[in-house]
Amino acid sequence: MDYSEKWGVDVEEAVKLALIDLKVPREEVTVTVLEQPSKGFFGIGSKLAKVRVEKIKTEEKRPEKLEDPLEETKKEKPQNKENREHKNNKKNKKERREYKKENKAGEQISDLEESSLNIEVVNKEELQDVDSHEALDFLKDVTEKMGLSLNLKAKTGEAIVYVEMDGKDSGTIIGKRGQTLDAIQYLTSLVINKNSEKYIKVVVDAENYRAKRQKTLEQLANRLAAKVVRTKKYVRLEPMNPYERKVIHATLQQNPDITTRSEGEEPYRRVVIELKRK
Repeated sequence: MDYSEKWGVDVEEAVKLALIDLKVPREEVTVTVLEQPSKGFFGIGSKLAKVRVEKIKTEEKRPEKLEDPLEETKKEKPQNKENREHKNNKKNKKERREYKKENKAGEQISDLEESSLNIEVVNKEELQDVDSHEALDFLKDVTEKMGLSLNLKAKTGEAIVYVEMDGKDSGTIIGKRGQTLDAIQYLTSLVINKNSEKYIKVVVDAENYRAKRQKTLEQLANRLAAKVVRTKKYVRLEPMNPYERKVIHATLQQNPDITTRSEGEEPYRRVVIELKRK
């Protein structure tokens, strides 16, 4: 394989996925940005980055670093050029070390569509239905301005408010990988806790998305654990938020052959599944 085209949340992520696919370090490829990413509004209309990564032919290989593709659309200021080259060289060396480590001992799992969404499932039986709430008023106003048709219901408990949405635009309010729902929940929490004396937990759900997401993570954890036992190689998941990592850890906690750990810094912290040392 001489080239690979990959999608990613940003250009760097897409390039890394392509490098893993081609099994070469960064200095042995050329990068072409096919599509620039776009965040959109609350995740609506967001676009992923797409890159084409091609191996450099033997006679064309050069030892110097490649220009960071993120800088291709920016004008470099002369006074910052030396510092930027130094940072890029350090970054390339770090990526090569990580790449060699991954291919020596295991592999990175990229089929999990990560989400920054807190998917914690709420026990709705412990909550009471309410007809009016500040969270309901805020969400109705926001969704109407977004042009969405949704039914909203609220339940409350001690220091918690749970809002459930359904309707023809449920898929839109959830968004790609739950990003829109995450943003809506975050904003609602800010509004509710702005003048509150004690912290109120806000959970916004749509079409029981959170419970479905948790089940998907549990199935993924068991499937990857079986793969680790079969191949004797660890697997590293894509970055996940703390609650999603907790689901993975809890699911495999009783597995006699498997151990799990988290590595990295937020928001790129991820779970590693590996064989238990005996």
